[in-house]
Amino acid sequence: MTETRISRRFADCAAQGRPALVTFVMAGDPDLDTSLAIARALAAAGADVIELGMPFSDPMADGPAIQAAGQRALKGGQTMAKTLDLVRRFRESDTTTPIVLMGYYNPIYVRGSEHFVAEAKTAGVDGLIIVDLPPEADDELCLPALAAGLNFIRLATPTTDDKRLPAVLANTSGFVYYVSITGITGSAVPDAAKVAGAVGRIKRHTDLPVAVGFGVRDAMTAREIGRNADGVVVGSALVAAIAASLDADGRATAKTVSAVGDLVTDLASGVRAARAAAE
Repeated sequence: MTETRISRRFADCAAQGRPALVTFVMAGDPDLDTSLAIARALAAAGADVIELGMPFSDPMADGPAIQAAGQRALKGGQTMAKTLDLVRRFRESDTTTPIVLMGYYNPIYVRGSEHFVAEAKTAGVDGLIIVDLPPEADDELCLPALAAGLNFIRLATPTTDDKRLPAVLANTSGFVYYVSITGITGSAVPDAAKVAGAVGRIKRHTDLPVAVGFGVRDAMTAREIGRNADGVVVGSALVAAIAASLDADGRATAKTVSAVGDLVTDLASGVRAARAAAE
């Protein structure tokens, strides 16, 4: 596969001797315009890759914070068309920060995989993470996405053994997302030593960068995980920061965008200190 924004960004971070900071927020949370402002603030504060959640009514793998974010977005009228428009608008002022759409297959299936892939590419999307689409279903979306030049990023977990890992990695590109704990998002704190062993095991099977997520909430944890990972993924903490900034009716306040930006600034300082701490 040819070079993409994602591969370039991970290569740039590696050249700087640090892991990438990968940030997740829900598209349309709490509303479309605020969501766009948040995405821009993420990049300005030091996010290297931005994952945008695609709101879905039945998010089976998401913890309470991200489920609530999806419900806020849906209540605010967020649709797949608006999510793609959000990316399009983001690209008007930022042509370098990679954007990954993350979520479930159903909203894509309803839209039509080929149609969705074409729309996503045109809008400026760089990659996809579809949590409920296994490698056995690569014909459905993965292969069309790769053919269009989109990275298809796969999840590996503590239960993905050496027998299963080659299938998981077969058509993966961009990076591998290692889910550091079993269970739903935002439910525990990762064990840095176990993560280091898992990252090493995955790297024996692939040359792709390995980004580690689930449970990273602050700069200290980001620094610890980043000592051995090529990327550190933060989602629930950012979504919780958005929720905490909203008014009693769930609407954005003057603090919403800055709450997220300030947290990302702190997290970015953590990943930038990660390798220095390891030396």
